[in-house]
Amino acid sequence: MLTALKNAFRISELRGKILFTIAMLVVYRVGAHVPVPGIPFQSMLDLFGGDDSVAAGAMALLNLFSGGALSYVSVFSLGIMPYITSSIILQMLQSVIPSLHELAREGEVGQTKITQYSRYLTLALALLNSIGYLFLFKSYGINFNGAGAPEIIFDIMIVGTLTAGAMLIMWIGELITQRGIGNGMSLIIFANIMAGLPQAIISSVSADAYGVIITAVILVVIICVIPLIVFIERGQRRIPVQYAKRVVGRRIMGGQSTYLPIKVNTAGVVPIIFASALLYFPAQLAVFFPGIGWVQAVAGALSSGWINWILNVVLIVFFAYFYTSMVFNPEDTADNLKKQGGFIPGVRPGKATAAYIKNALNKITLPSAVFLAFIAIVPSIVFSFTNNQLIQSFGGTSILIMVGVVLDTIAKVESQLKMYDYDGFFK
Repeated sequence: MLTALKNAFRISELRGKILFTIAMLVVYRVGAHVPVPGIPFQSMLDLFGGDDSVAAGAMALLNLFSGGALSYVSVFSLGIMPYITSSIILQMLQSVIPSLHELAREGEVGQTKITQYSRYLTLALALLNSIGYLFLFKSYGINFNGAGAPEIIFDIMIVGTLTAGAMLIMWIGELITQRGIGNGMSLIIFANIMAGLPQAIISSVSADAYGVIITAVILVVIICVIPLIVFIERGQRRIPVQYAKRVVGRRIMGGQSTYLPIKVNTAGVVPIIFASALLYFPAQLAVFFPGIGWVQAVAGALSSGWINWILNVVLIVFFAYFYTSMVFNPEDTADNLKKQGGFIPGVRPGKATAAYIKNALNKITLPSAVFLAFIAIVPSIVFSFTNNQLIQSFGGTSILIMVGVVLDTIAKVESQLKMYDYDGFFK
């Protein structure tokens, strides 16, 4: 591992990408601690501080995904969720709107247009969220015009700053993806989770007389679960493929045997992120109706409790199949094999091959989806009985996201190292 890191920094191009990624994440974390002008800092901390506070209800999920930035209304309070929500909406619309589906199949040009649509939708969602938060905090008696200026001036400034912060996060994420290492949005979520870890450990240790023992047990369980997650993430179903012999001039081409690798967890951590974003959406809507009890109750029920657990399982399984079908098309794979003279032994080329691949994909997607749901839900259930902050901040969903992001980033570095004939991280 240390040798691979040393080799990575020997390559000037790769070193620049790694340092650029680190610099952008530092900028993001600095912005997450810069309060919006005019915000009464102590009042916001008090609002999120007690057991009966806003953070104890639906807003807890929003604060977690913002890395704690929402609790004092920083510039980056909205976090990455407006962009993720817009991405989910556009990906689902591709299944029902033919024109969007055709754009997605047009390669880089089509993806550029879809990305542009996603930016516009992110702007609209960020603006709505900013206005909603403003009304929510006012309903709890937070005064934003302490300097004596007209209240409307502070309202416009707060909404504008929060919206601009969300767009800046989106820009930082896209910059990391284009010029850095790994997926920018995933790395920002990773940074948010890691930012809350030290405080969660301190809270767990100081919770009661057995805090140290409970914290140690939780950390041991986490360490034991990580290898299992890595095993599932790197697992493959290898379908044998045989290429027919072809005579090209005086040369004989083909004839070799290989395999078609299908990841056990093709969708990665995307189903969990998508499921969390959808369950987070009612909490977003609830900020517009702070005085309506049943709206807050519904948002709270969907953010925690047995309804949240059931919906999480259903949504994770659904998005596992949904996203897998979007990133892996059996028909296209079968068509490409046929064009290249390849075939699966015992299976006819064309539709029969596509059906075979689809069946194999469905068989491995279900257990991987159930595994994702199990890892995501069990810590939430345990937290509901123990109220341990470490479990909430560093539970199954957080571990899956972090392990997935780390593996994806290492794979990116690995591919760059192999281009320069260096050994990578994985032996």
